[in-house]
Amino acid sequence: MWVNEVIAAIVGLSGGMVVATALAAFIIGLGIIPRYAGVTHTGHNLLLYEDALILGTFLGNILYLYQFHVPFGHWGLAVIGIFFGMFLGSWIIALGEVVNVFAIMARRIGLTKGVGLVVLSIAIGKTLGSLIQFFLMT
Repeated sequence: MWVNEVIAAIVGLSGGMVVATALAAFIIGLGIIPRYAGVTHTGHNLLLYEDALILGTFLGNILYLYQFHVPFGHWGLAVIGIFFGMFLGSWIIALGEVVNVFAIMARRIGLTKGVGLVVLSIAIGKTLGSLIQFFLMT
């Protein structure tokens, strides 16, 4: 019987690695990681960023799949939630920047000044929406 469990574990880990690598390749292929490195002037760490992205997606799949208990408490959960939110928010903004959503929107509505305020308003709106959902809707 343990042979079936070992085979299932190998198949599950292989599937997780494929999904994690595909997600990381998608993010890297869009040019988001090099864009982050360019903005922060840390291009020499580009391979480290890509490795961390692949490792994070793989470990996230493992934690989700096997539902390990990680005893961080409420404060640890809050810190992790903030980091997840920053990652997701910056990913969305970078994706929008890659496909020039803001430039096209500004041109269509005739916006010549205040594009930074529009981006800041989007970020504040997403943050407030997340806080409302987290604290008032649970």
